[in-house]
Amino acid sequence: MPPLRLVFLGSDVIALPLLEWLVGPGAALGEVVAVFTQPDRAVGRGQKVQPNGIKAWAQARGLPVLQPEKITEEVRGELSALRADLGLIMAYGHILRDDFIGTPTLGMLNLHTSRLPGYRGASPIQSAIVGGEPATGVTLMRIVRRLDAGPIADCEGVPIGPLDSALDVEGKLAAACVPLLARALPRLRDGTLEFSPQDDAAATYCRKLQKEDGVLDFAAPARALAARVNGLSPWPGCSALLLGQVIKFGLADVAPGGAVPSGACPGQVLGADLLGVLVATGDGVLRLRRLQRPGGRMLEAAEFIRGFPVPPGTVLPSLPMPGLVTRR
Repeated sequence: MPPLRLVFLGSDVIALPLLEWLVGPGAALGEVVAVFTQPDRAVGRGQKVQPNGIKAWAQARGLPVLQPEKITEEVRGELSALRADLGLIMAYGHILRDDFIGTPTLGMLNLHTSRLPGYRGASPIQSAIVGGEPATGVTLMRIVRRLDAGPIADCEGVPIGPLDSALDVEGKLAAACVPLLARALPRLRDGTLEFSPQDDAAATYCRKLQKEDGVLDFAAPARALAARVNGLSPWPGCSALLLGQVIKFGLADVAPGGAVPSGACPGQVLGADLLGVLVATGDGVLRLRRLQRPGGRMLEAAEFIRGFPVPPGTVLPSLPMPGLVTRR
């Protein structure tokens, strides 16, 4: 049976392991005939306009690249001309019209980086870590007009470790797309891939992150604070005012056996061990394992405190932590 003619729609490098598989070992199942991605944007301090990683990957392989600002009837015609069997979507960044979705013979499938129906929306990886989940996954689903609410074909799970940042979990999820599609594409091709409706009553929604989300309330439990630091690393990153400077935290965990000493207030620095700066919280001791001064590099705690001593008794002020997830 010939491979499916695939059009890929995406704008984030999380999809690169999947794309590499499709032009390598997975080529017998699906042939990528074109790539849709976001228009080139200005990035970095110099605001230089440059292609995203998906476009650069496609150009390096001589694949046609389409970058519409909006999905119009003309764009749908361009998709139709590709005679695609299937559209495969991951982190594209456009709202798609029903007629566009229905243009490929087999429609379009989306890869969403959570175990649906949990964590629908814009920040599923970060929100799952901040929420203290022990695992997450990539879900393969049909596209419908409602946000991440389409019927599900399959899901590939990945664990979330206690020291996993959002970047670490993103890497695991990127790799998990490969076995997921390796299972699904043969069944889709022979007509045996089944879809099950989501339980909308169990759905949760996560919003787009903002810089203002990277604050800490040290009256919260240490476990919740560590999850927030790790889940929001590297962006927007959690920080607090320390000795007159805004210090960013890149990794944290809960100090073992760390009962808060009597009389210590939330946010009070208790000292340091070999792995991090110890801070009292509302329940347990938070260990800040990586720290960064303004304009500096993110450093392991031992190296950081050699150049920026943190006296015990120093208090990091707390700020209310905005919620990331809702039921609606």
